[in-house]
Amino acid sequence: MLILAGLGLYDEKDMTLKTLEYAKKVDKIYAEFYTAVLTGTTIEKIEKTLGKEITVLNREKVEYETEKLINESKDKDVMFLTAGDPMVATTHVDIAVEARKKGIEVIIINAPSIYSAVGITGLQLYKFGKTTSIVFPEPNYFPETPYNVIKENLKMGYHTLCLLDIHADENKFMTANEGLEILLKIEEKRKENILNENTKVIVVARAGSLKPKIVYGKIKDLLKHDFGKPLHCIIIPGKLHFMEEDALKYLCENL
Repeated sequence: MLILAGLGLYDEKDMTLKTLEYAKKVDKIYAEFYTAVLTGTTIEKIEKTLGKEITVLNREKVEYETEKLINESKDKDVMFLTAGDPMVATTHVDIAVEARKKGIEVIIINAPSIYSAVGITGLQLYKFGKTTSIVFPEPNYFPETPYNVIKENLKMGYHTLCLLDIHADENKFMTANEGLEILLKIEEKRKENILNENTKVIVVARAGSLKPKIVYGKIKDLLKHDFGKPLHCIIIPGKLHFMEEDALKYLCENL
């Protein structure tokens, strides 16, 4: 069988007892940490908790060794671990689908995800629109997708969760400051007045930890703020209910 299990958001203590139970039984454990990472722990600590060695796959290995992983599951019990929830990334959905196509039993063990963790801000989860990602720009690559998503969500009064780029193999994590700078640069180019330095946004750092940093304020003030260690994400609020306004006042650090 193939077990897809999530490790949660921050450290080895976020995994469920169900994941721990199955990990002790399986023949082999694989993991990937290029879609997200657990910044509050290490591979060694996770292995110690599970009592098993983990084979870590980078982006290329996941793409090229997926078939091997699935084929191993035909006659062995294999676990594939991911940060967050295992079914958030389309790569993992594809693995589950391909395994089922080959008649392999697939078990999915859900875990805390950034999609539920943003509720810590007090914003109502059902009022979030499409999620977007802000990526590191390159000389010939500066996607404006985040701006387009924010624009469409704001039209409907929805909140926008902006995930920030990571290059885990290079230990490179986009900060909220960098993400906000990118959004302002796109605004400067587009000039559609979707965002400006006075737009109020929320930054969440280290979601899933016992001491996350949640800051609400104008972009111009957040640009200078130190949010500490990764991972960070940005939320562009849409139309706020009075209960959400109260939550932002009392649950967040206000600048």
